[in-house]
Amino acid sequence: MKISEIKNLINGRIICGEDREDYSVEVAFASDLMSDVLTLKDDHVLLITGLNNLQTIRTAEMSDIHCIILARNKKASQEMLDLASENGQILIECRYSVFKTCGLLFQAGVKPIF
Repeated sequence: MKISEIKNLINGRIICGEDREDYSVEVAFASDLMSDVLTLKDDHVLLITGLNNLQTIRTAEMSDIHCIILARNKKASQEMLDLASENGQILIECRYSVFKTCGLLFQAGVKPIF
């Protein structure tokens, strides 16, 4: 599913990587535990989290994750935006809970990793 479709589906706002709306993801993973994210081996993963700190961006980078949704109306700091931009990552802010975000994406065809 393309990032532009995801953004519209969850009423999200792309705050970094606006020029990459054509990027596609195949599977999604939701977690606030970055140690769990580090175990992922799949490509084209969408990370859904409520954790809004630099650790999220760094963990996604290490796991080769290019798109992150910050759920629960969490806002990215300027440091997060700078690092995500440097890494070429896409950040989307969303006011929905992690549960609702996952449900909407699953219903639209995004597959879970596990």
